[in-house]
Amino acid sequence: MRTLKLGLAATAVICALSASARADCVKVQAVGEAVTHGIAELFATHGLANIIYGQGRVGKGPVTTKCTDGATTTTCHSSQNACKVTTPKTCIGAWLCFPA
Repeated sequence: MRTLKLGLAATAVICALSASARADCVKVQAVGEAVTHGIAELFATHGLANIIYGQGRVGKGPVTTKCTDGATTTTCHSSQNACKVTTPKTCIGAWLCFPA
């Protein structure tokens, strides 16, 4: 009986730790819009990297970027999962972050 209680307690602790570890990871998204496809993609991917850095996170896994061409501009959406590693940085928008 004691072994069963100890096993259940260990399982509860493991589940609690894994739930808290998952809670620190989120999907972060950024949008870039410009006249050309290349510049819009650059704005989306670099803006995403700066947003992740500014939140004190680090990207995990691949960056997904999808672009759509409009009448005069191209709009790109980039996203990536990111996990908390440090405290958030001071940032002005998605492009200017100050080191801590």
